[in-house]
Amino acid sequence: MNENLDWIEAVAPDFFKTLTRRYHILQQILWMEPVGRRMLASELDMSERTLRTESDILKSSGVITTSKSGMKLTKKGRELLAQLEFVVSNVLDISEDERALGNLLGIQRVIIVPGDLDLRLRVVESLGRVLNETLVSTLPNGPVTISVTGGNTMAEIAEELTPVISKKRDLTFVPARGGVGEAVEIQANTISAKMAEHTNGKHKALYVPEDISEKSFESLLAEPSISSVIRLIERSDVVLHSIGKADVMAKRRDLPAEAQQLLERKEAVSEAFGDFFDAKGNLVYKIPRIGLHIRDLDKIKYVFAIVGGSSKAQAIQAYMKNAPSQTVLITDEGASNAILRDNPLK
Repeated sequence: MNENLDWIEAVAPDFFKTLTRRYHILQQILWMEPVGRRMLASELDMSERTLRTESDILKSSGVITTSKSGMKLTKKGRELLAQLEFVVSNVLDISEDERALGNLLGIQRVIIVPGDLDLRLRVVESLGRVLNETLVSTLPNGPVTISVTGGNTMAEIAEELTPVISKKRDLTFVPARGGVGEAVEIQANTISAKMAEHTNGKHKALYVPEDISEKSFESLLAEPSISSVIRLIERSDVVLHSIGKADVMAKRRDLPAEAQQLLERKEAVSEAFGDFFDAKGNLVYKIPRIGLHIRDLDKIKYVFAIVGGSSKAQAIQAYMKNAPSQTVLITDEGASNAILRDNPLK
């Protein structure tokens, strides 16, 4: 436990136990709402009697509502849960795992949220809320340009960002890469536009394929609307990205059969920014692309990787061998536990 909190435990020994119990109740309600008491008690491995007592307290506090269809969080409850996620990470000793994982991966900081995205899809909401709070507390005031990659995780993350990030800041969101050709809802253009909408920021689109030829790229640079966005991307202050499994990303990007066979032969496990890596972090395949490359991240001050799920553990480790040291990884217990289990501390 955080030493700064030990005095609370000494004076009120049940405080943290109660706090964490109610946090887990709120978290499960969010993931399952509307949910009945019996089903929720079973999920939490808690007696219905205990849950009834706790839910009555939460209802009287205005953080949940109850109806025939079940329990749901109120707006107040959602805001409270977002704040609790930071506190509970200390109470549950997650901070120790954060430090251990950060040292293991060789990056600036790791933030771990409870749960496993592979088992609970709504864990991505926790990842998004933590990113939102981290951006609020980390980014400088004034103009800030944020480059955003595409993908399913990033599309979900965008829904959790709020206008609070824009307080004293002039945010401009841009796609970190071209991406016309993917499903529209997970293109970087779409996601950066959604983030701008949710935060009251601005957005600049880049409507070009990411795998355009060098000759075509040079001709496109003559177009002011394209060259101006590329310059914005190159001068980004912040990058938000995720990390994918190589086989999944190869299919999503519809790589040629020979490329997919190459990735399989070279045992690729991870993908980010169009680069595919094996388990040792060696680059085994690269998609020619417009936009940011991993080498460009070294000159960007704020780099956030947001990825969860125990199945992503190997992909995270492989990519992090190439990640800049200032990277902040926001992940979940599923991924963190899997990585630390494979790399026991000496």
